[in-house]
Amino acid sequence: MQKFFHKLKDRTGRKESEYPDPCLPPSARDIFCYRKQRGVNLAGSWFVLERWITDEPFNEAQAVSPSQSDLDVAKGNRAKEALERHWDTWINDEDWLEMSKRGINAVRIPIGYYHICGVDPAVLEGTDFQPFFEIYRGAWSRITHAIQTAANHGMGVLIDLHAAPGKQNNDSHAGTSDKANFFGDPHNQRCTVRALSSLLKHLNEFSKSCDPVLCNIIGIELLNEPNPPSDKSLQQWYLDAIKHLRAIDPTIPIYLGECWRTEAYAEWLAHHPSPLNTLTVLDHHLYRCFTSSDTQTCAEDHAHALLDASGTTSHMLESASEKVGRAGGGVVIGEWSGALNPASLRGGTDEQKNFIAAQLGLFERSCAGWFFWTYKKQWNGDTGWSWKDATERGVFEPFVGIKKHDVGSEDEEQRKVAKNAAKDKALAAHTQYWSRHPGNYNHAFFEAGFVRGWDDAYAFFSSTPSTSVSVNQLGFARAWARRKAATTYDGKHYWEFETGFLQAVDEAASDYKSHV
Repeated sequence: MQKFFHKLKDRTGRKESEYPDPCLPPSARDIFCYRKQRGVNLAGSWFVLERWITDEPFNEAQAVSPSQSDLDVAKGNRAKEALERHWDTWINDEDWLEMSKRGINAVRIPIGYYHICGVDPAVLEGTDFQPFFEIYRGAWSRITHAIQTAANHGMGVLIDLHAAPGKQNNDSHAGTSDKANFFGDPHNQRCTVRALSSLLKHLNEFSKSCDPVLCNIIGIELLNEPNPPSDKSLQQWYLDAIKHLRAIDPTIPIYLGECWRTEAYAEWLAHHPSPLNTLTVLDHHLYRCFTSSDTQTCAEDHAHALLDASGTTSHMLESASEKVGRAGGGVVIGEWSGALNPASLRGGTDEQKNFIAAQLGLFERSCAGWFFWTYKKQWNGDTGWSWKDATERGVFEPFVGIKKHDVGSEDEEQRKVAKNAAKDKALAAHTQYWSRHPGNYNHAFFEAGFVRGWDDAYAFFSSTPSTSVSVNQLGFARAWARRKAATTYDGKHYWEFETGFLQAVDEAASDYKSHV
């Protein structure tokens, strides 16, 4: 692996001595950032508003026409009162408890750059929201309170910049009802980097001010669903933004929207690997209810296509996860739902439930995490878009992940026996398979990877707080294996270390579940 990491050193400017010690156990922040993320979006119009999810803030604020975006609300006669009441009531203590008891361990919170102004008024300068500081100044304290509350429930928080200066796409959830001009105006691009830098700086300051210090910020998403004129223009802006953010905090995980061109962006990231102590993550959004092809496909066929391990979507996610994982990241489904076009529903039994189960199966197999869109709607009963309704009505799984169990001294001895038995069986199968394919191998790397993978998987399991109902499970396994192998295994045989590592992570999960 030496050649691989010499190349990485050249690109990152990091010295070999700065690589993380592969023998150190995962830190609390590592656990939050690298574990399997099973989450929901607290978009649901909490900070960035969408009228189809709730129209109360629009009505109470007396939003101006066309009354579809945050800027329309801000211009309303009663905007400040309406927004602050909404921020304080939309997500409550019962909601946090409902998520945590069902295994949800992360939330994605979409915000607009203007929600940062309470801690940094300068983010509004030269933007559409400059006149509305008084209206949005109270948002920051609500955002930090949400982060603290999430930490109290053992949940990670992904902060997503859903609305950038000038709008990165033409949807009203990007902040205004005007057309997008993010990519057409370098001023907007600079303002966005400025806002993201301020966001990260003040998130870190807030986290350090808490007692105990919070470590549950699992990442910042630079732009939600950007719509660039070319991949090159977006990728160049991404590199600039990443440079600025990692100058502030070199360990912050950064999530990137990939414009539904997952394979192309995975290939791009493969040529821009992350430093070994952080993550760069591709965010893919998967819906099956908008296109004419979606409409013409029945729910059962949608589910079968997603379950097919050799199918297009599965292959795409597996391939991207491998490429990005080896570059120090992973693939996460930042948005998905159980929604289907009415034309896809043919009256079969459990059509929507099976469709949701198929997606969960795919994401658990191929990705480092997922976030359902959205937590709830104002109107009850929409099991396609509202996670709360879907769980209450049995359309969504009642519990996700692996349930936690207490590990006693007897279990420790059983685990050692189980690890050795699983290692010997896997090594024998690996050796036998490659004996039929002549080549230069070093199967000791496979064995070392297996041992490391098993031990690290259990380190994540054992880190789970006693108050949690779901266990911490290693999710960004390829990125973690890469980090653990630094300066130890040469690039020629790294694949054997990684293969053993990944097999062990799966075997350890099966072993843990067998004791629940």
